[in-house]
Amino acid sequence: MSIKDIISKAFGSKNAIAGLIIVVFFALIALFAPILAPSSGRDAYQMPQGGYSIEPQAPNAQHYFGTTENQYDLYYGIVWGSRMAFKVGITVVFFALLIGIIIGGAAGFAGGWTDEILMRLTDIIFAVPSMVLAMVIAAMLGRDLDNMMIALTVVSWPSYARLVRGGVLSVKEREFVLAARALGASSLRIFLKHIMPNAIYPVVIMASLDIGYIVLTAASLSFLGLGSPVGTADWGQLVALSRNWILGGHGNPFAYWYTIAVPGGALLLFVLAWNLLGDAFRDILDTSSRKA
Repeated sequence: MSIKDIISKAFGSKNAIAGLIIVVFFALIALFAPILAPSSGRDAYQMPQGGYSIEPQAPNAQHYFGTTENQYDLYYGIVWGSRMAFKVGITVVFFALLIGIIIGGAAGFAGGWTDEILMRLTDIIFAVPSMVLAMVIAAMLGRDLDNMMIALTVVSWPSYARLVRGGVLSVKEREFVLAARALGASSLRIFLKHIMPNAIYPVVIMASLDIGYIVLTAASLSFLGLGSPVGTADWGQLVALSRNWILGGHGNPFAYWYTIAVPGGALLLFVLAWNLLGDAFRDILDTSSRKA
């Protein structure tokens, strides 16, 4: 299927259009973050703190979305948190995908003891629940954004490796690959030109779905105190700073609704958008899932 066909089918999919609109919306916020929420410090991801009062402030002219406890500005956190979400999601998926393609491709193409060793390594990581393993690695490395991304990469690549290996095993025995081998093409050329282009589609679908999942997992780690440092423009961090106010005040359970609704809504929309795009890509690229 050509790129032109993929684009044509994507614009005919309601899921793809809806997901793309939301992703572009957040991308524009991330791109123009320095204009929408100018930074006064060296680290733009550090939210400005208007004081140390425990009680959040309601939305007002100074703080458009209100503040969390300790007076971190929610508007600033949402704007720069959009850039943080893209940074974490795309970085982790890129490196996890790269490692998965290398390990899965090598295992499927080489076979034998190479396949056995690499897949047993993959099984070892799969044996531990990914969230638990990510928490352990993040705790061992220390509370830092880069360490959190390393932990997420470590737990994410095995899925890609297995998927790539399965695709390579399926493609490498097809007639066009056997014909290329019979014509004297090198193993590297066969792998890069004939096998990987035909085995990569399922991985692309999975990667588009995983960006939202990675951002959600990163938010969970930040909420648990194992991700970005306190005060970072991270949606999970914003939810963590608001957790004491979920039940509102005495006699008014919705007194501090904005502290949860604003960062939670941003996280929901961002993850939903990538899920919609992933579902649309699956329908377009995965011929086995199409209805007859």
